[in-house]
Amino acid sequence: MSVNRGIHWKYKNLTIVLMGILLAVVLSRNSTFHSFLLHLGGFGYVGAFLAGILFVSTFTVATSALVLLTLAETLSPIEIGLIAGIGAVVGDMMIFRLIKDNLANEIEDIYNHIDTEKHLKKLFHSKYFSWTLPVFGAIIIASPLPDEMGISLINLSKMSTFKFVLLSYILNSIGIFLIVSASIVIKL
Repeated sequence: MSVNRGIHWKYKNLTIVLMGILLAVVLSRNSTFHSFLLHLGGFGYVGAFLAGILFVSTFTVATSALVLLTLAETLSPIEIGLIAGIGAVVGDMMIFRLIKDNLANEIEDIYNHIDTEKHLKKLFHSKYFSWTLPVFGAIIIASPLPDEMGISLINLSKMSTFKFVLLSYILNSIGIFLIVSASIVIKL
């Protein structure tokens, strides 16, 4: 006798991502939660680390930038960039693992049902286009734009986890440093 220990959920990771986005939208509109995030600026290096984690998400990048700018009043831009860069790697790794491990397979399954001729897949794997994926992904990660799209592009290029962590740290640290430095220059 076989016992079914669980129900097979075909698009579990995609559902989790959509629920996470919905939760982020609801929390971003909650004034108490927003106030809590803004108070992270008072926690010094820990606040920089946590702001770095928040820096990579579409729904928390603006609040993260405010926390980082608050920290710029007491910490140097280099310190903020280095510490928040570590936090950003943690946030990026959560996204990277989710995309790399299962989410990409679920999206590919849906895509295969929609585009049976695989036009988009042929374009992404052409010799003229495939080298641009990690370049555009790196530009997005280094910018203040949220990292989800950049991570997705890098994931399509099949970059190793070690290279991704190194690239994420360098790009996020530089991006955060530049944003904080620009705010200091603007205040002068």
